[in-house]
Amino acid sequence: MNIYVGNLSYRMTDDELRDTFAEFGDVASAKIIMDRESGRSKGFGFVEMPDDGQAQEAINALNDANLGGRNLRVNEARPRKDGPRQPRF
Repeated sequence: MNIYVGNLSYRMTDDELRDTFAEFGDVASAKIIMDRESGRSKGFGFVEMPDDGQAQEAINALNDANLGGRNLRVNEARPRKDGPRQPRF
């Protein structure tokens, strides 16, 4: 299951995100999304867990949990809508 994790601390690393979810089971990948131009965290990321039961347990336990001084927003990731990209100004 692909899991969206929002409201992350801007100092959190991919490894810290992986370790947080590894308490609930196997983690295939953990990636914090970075801004292309500044190289800084955008404050959200995605975690892939192969076992849906473990993933759901992690979602239930971590949604609204305090991590790094911030209350996480954790839910099943929704597929990205394919559409025209908005121009960047």
